[in-house]
Amino acid sequence: MPIRSHALSLLLYCSVAAAPLVAGSKCLLAQTTPANTTQRGTVKSVTATAIVIATDANVELTVTPTDSARILQLAPGSTDLKSAQTIPLSNIAAGDRVLVTGRPGDAPSTVTAARIILMKSSDIASLHASQTQDWQRRGTGGVVKSVSGNTITVGIGAKLLTVTTAPTTIYRRYAIDSVKFEDAKSGSLAEIAPGDQLRVRGAKSDDGGTITADEIVSGAFQNLAGAVGKVDPGAGTITLKDLATKQTVTVSVTSNSDLRHLPEQQAAAFARSHSDAATPSGPSAPSTPGASSRRAGMDLSQMLSRLPSQQVADLKPGDAVMIVASRTSTGSLTAVTLLSGVEPILSTSAGQSTPTLSPWTINTGGAEAGGGGQ
Repeated sequence: MPIRSHALSLLLYCSVAAAPLVAGSKCLLAQTTPANTTQRGTVKSVTATAIVIATDANVELTVTPTDSARILQLAPGSTDLKSAQTIPLSNIAAGDRVLVTGRPGDAPSTVTAARIILMKSSDIASLHASQTQDWQRRGTGGVVKSVSGNTITVGIGAKLLTVTTAPTTIYRRYAIDSVKFEDAKSGSLAEIAPGDQLRVRGAKSDDGGTITADEIVSGAFQNLAGAVGKVDPGAGTITLKDLATKQTVTVSVTSNSDLRHLPEQQAAAFARSHSDAATPSGPSAPSTPGASSRRAGMDLSQMLSRLPSQQVADLKPGDAVMIVASRTSTGSLTAVTLLSGVEPILSTSAGQSTPTLSPWTINTGGAEAGGGGQ
């Protein structure tokens, strides 16, 4: 499943729109001369006199700049047109992001541009990689246990993490009927509730028990775990009996769902680690070399990006799975993340808290694109 950090999404929206970024992740529109049309999109092709773009509304437009048109390139992280560089049309390439202002052309699906603001695809990729690495290095995720004042308590397996927020913390909230990260909207602390999935990026304490949040992404997701009862690849659905509620549920699997498989050896190792973490320490408790470090580092959500992908057709009745699902406005469930091969984990977790998955896979190199779907 694609996953992009909030800062990148804002840069694509705010920087390309030449709007300054301010605390609280809100955009103040730059004062510009009113235009008949404003279009934002991705460049598909370039000729000597025009560019073809696919807008964010999935409309293909041919954009022809006037002789006096300004073509400006923003550097990564720029939030002000004063820092933009004037470039020729020939510097634009397929994959670049643009914001076009002008008037409708003489023919349908054409625009005569008075200004084109550009962000290079290579710059976007570099920034994305940098922010993804920061999420991997300083991020973690789990299930919200409680919210009190500016403090959020998050459960990560058997551990509890205290998240401290500040006025500068950036919040982003998943849409209730979408599994796409790019559909997430600016959110607030008030929207976060017990049971939500939450991912946080920030400065961790030395003991790992607290984190001061730079950025929080949350959503109302449901954790499911159990054995697959039926698989319908054509319809893109599976049914399973959830171990927690004892109810049989149907879950849709889409092209945006991230399907992964946990190899048997890794599943057994994680099951042992989870069992060690849930066992009270003391003179009578067996000593497991390295157990404390595994408890600190083993996080299923962080393992996902390194696990092999699979398709819904690869699943079979009886397979044990763990799922994070979003509930649509009609009440149906759509898989955000599905992990199979978890039989040892579910068996070991009987009578204990089952480890949970985060809906977000933070990874460089394209794994955000998801692991399967239909």
